[in-house]
Amino acid sequence: MSQAMIDRALSRATDTRACLIGEGIVENAASVLKDNFPGARRAVVVCDPRTKAAAGERVETLLRAAGIEVTEHLLEPSGKTFHADYSYIAPIRESIAKAAAGASASNVVPVAVGSGVVNDLTKRAAGEESLPYMTVATAASVDGYSSFGAALRSPEGAKQTYACPAPRAIVADLDVMRTAPDWMAASGFADLMAKVPAGADWILASELGAAEWHAEGWRTVQEGLKDAIGDPEGVAAKETGALTRFVEGLMLGGFAMQDMQSSRPASGAEHLFSHLLEMRDHTYKGEIVPHGIQVGVFTLFMSRVYESILAFDYTALDVEACMSRWLPLEEQEKVGAQVFAGTKFPDLGVKAVRAKYVDAAAMRRRLEDLKARWPQIRARLSGQLLPSAEIERRLRVVGAPATPEEIGSTREASLADAHKTIFMRDRYMALDLLAVTGQLDSFCSAALGL
Repeated sequence: MSQAMIDRALSRATDTRACLIGEGIVENAASVLKDNFPGARRAVVVCDPRTKAAAGERVETLLRAAGIEVTEHLLEPSGKTFHADYSYIAPIRESIAKAAAGASASNVVPVAVGSGVVNDLTKRAAGEESLPYMTVATAASVDGYSSFGAALRSPEGAKQTYACPAPRAIVADLDVMRTAPDWMAASGFADLMAKVPAGADWILASELGAAEWHAEGWRTVQEGLKDAIGDPEGVAAKETGALTRFVEGLMLGGFAMQDMQSSRPASGAEHLFSHLLEMRDHTYKGEIVPHGIQVGVFTLFMSRVYESILAFDYTALDVEACMSRWLPLEEQEKVGAQVFAGTKFPDLGVKAVRAKYVDAAAMRRRLEDLKARWPQIRARLSGQLLPSAEIERRLRVVGAPATPEEIGSTREASLADAHKTIFMRDRYMALDLLAVTGQLDSFCSAALGL
């Protein structure tokens, strides 16, 4: 991986103009802001107590020295752990509006100094104010720094991606990232490894005519992925080369999402398990389980599911038996409604059914196509995937959990959630196929060791 790949991705990004990754480059924060926000006179630095200490104070000092008037918005001053919850948006917007009082709004730059939560909250607040923003990344914990959209918990309690532009400029200082708790890099590494089974989900959906293919989006995420996740020992030790490639990989995932205006290049079924846990306010030992940590557990799970898929001969698929399970739209809508009945988001399942539904004739063609072209499809999937044993090894090396029990869940609950993920989004995944082939329970149970 190299700066050339970052530059290529930037040339296709819709919002981001600059991305600096390296040691000591937080010192460039003021020049990056001035170069990319002409006429800027004021900045609103959004941070929390930890990220303020890690980089926020230094960024504020540098901006003031460069003649920028600085206002600080401190999230949870007591140091309380917090979610990316929509309730934080209005106060951030108020701070931005106060900073803009008596001046042109275009002269005000929101600056996120933090990891994924701080970035997403600032991203959405800036988007609602129609202002471009800048981020100073303090941990290698997520791929969302450079993505369009903010993954927030809605007022109803559902995790969803809210539309808003990506940052105009990103500063990712490796020295600052080295000061972050080790679990944060483990979370980011697990989130990046998710691109392996997520890529398989995208291949499968594309091959079956259930998803758009985007060659550049694929290339941006996948071309350097093996290098980015290939040295977990180096990442764990925070060695410069390994850490640089890893952080570049995180940023490239977000740039691909900008290019496609979709999270399809960077997430598949493994992310939906995490969203379900977050929608339940899942905690373990009284603490919020980080998104990437959750995703890593289900990256391993999906890798094992794919091993069962690859071991099955779909050229012998009984299409008639599959079609006997395929329900008319009205019946599928009833199933979708039951999945989230009694929750704060009862329509979620019905919306997913309607988005993904194809009629019986189209489903039959899809299954016949799978049967006829399975050797070619299998070859593509095999080329994408890593052995599940290697996925688990790398998770362990960076200090990430690998089983549901290690994040306070159970294998039985995870099996139940496998059925629910199908009704979470409009995204076609391997689990959708297994539902109609009748293999969902058996393959998922095997993946969980049940």
